[in-house]
Amino acid sequence: MKTTAKDLRFFSREILDTVSRGEEVIITYRGKPCARLVPYQAAKDDEYKEKLFGMWQDNESVADVDGYIRRLRQGRFA
Repeated sequence: MKTTAKDLRFFSREILDTVSRGEEVIITYRGKPCARLVPYQAAKDDEYKEKLFGMWQDNESVADVDGYIRRLRQGRFA
């Protein structure tokens, strides 16, 4: 479905209902596509739990992610 920025302003509820049904909505501004609304899909909790990536992946000092964060948040005088 395509809609304009003005329609988004005046008919936002109807457009969000369309997205919640699983449809993709393209928002146009001055006749050109500028945004796309798609249904939100929540990530699974265990998908990111205790996974390190990038420069932290091979760092041994952060093997226990929860403990590392707890130590960082502890503060200087705790």
